[in-house]
Parts: sequence; C-alpha cells; structure tokens
Amino acid sequence: FQLVESGGGLVQAGGSLRLSCAASGITFDDYVSGWFRQAPGKERVGVSCISSSDGSTYYADSVKGRFTISRDNAKNTVYLQMNSLKPEDTAVYYCAAVPLWSGYSAYDLCTSNSGSWGQGTQVTVSS
Repeated sequence: FQLVESGGGLVQAGGSLRLSCAASGITFDDYVSGWFRQAPGKERVGVSCISSSDGSTYYADSVKGRFTISRDNAKNTVYLQMNSLKPEDTAVYYCAAVPLWSGYSAYDLCTSNSGSWGQGTQVTVSS
C-alpha cells in the first residue's frame, strides 16, 4: 500500500499548518496510523498517533495542546493540525500505519518507529 503526505511548507513561528496523509491500497479504518518527524541530525520520533479501534490518541509531550490528529474515513485520510508552531517543530514529517491485527495501540506505534511509511513532507518554521 502507499501513504502520501502533503501540506508541509514554510511558516512563521506562531502559525499553523495542516498535514494530510492519503492512503491507497488500505483502509485507515483497519489501521493504527500516525505522524512522525525527523529533524536534521536527529532520530525520527513519534509525534501523534491514532487507533481506529477506539479512537484513542497519543501525543508527544512537545506537541500536546498544539497539535491535533484526526481521520476522515470518507477520504481515507489522516490529518495533523499543527498550531502555534515553533522553530523546533522544523522537520520532515512522515505518516505511518500498522494494521490493527498487529495489536499495536496508538502509543505503541508512536513509540516504536514501526510500520509502513510515506515519503515525508518538509515543515519549516522560521523564527
């Protein structure tokens, strides 16, 4: 299957962006999905994940209160609404998904660096 991210760009600190992850070949209803990011010289880390089984979510401490993950079943798309962006949010953002039958929770996906990945979308926040 394929995951395609979009919505990245350049924004000033305090601004907002909404990232989209469109899936083909799978239905997000059957998957735990989420967003990761990788800043230059750093490891890829989980930002926010959501489980389709119960809608439970996980947010990294660094984004709590600023980012919101959501799904649109009709469009088979996962979104990441990013508000109050900071320069330290600058990174390549990746979408990932693992099937529900894996037993993963939203927390498990975001803390495991597992799953299938998209190609990433660059987010740059200027100060």
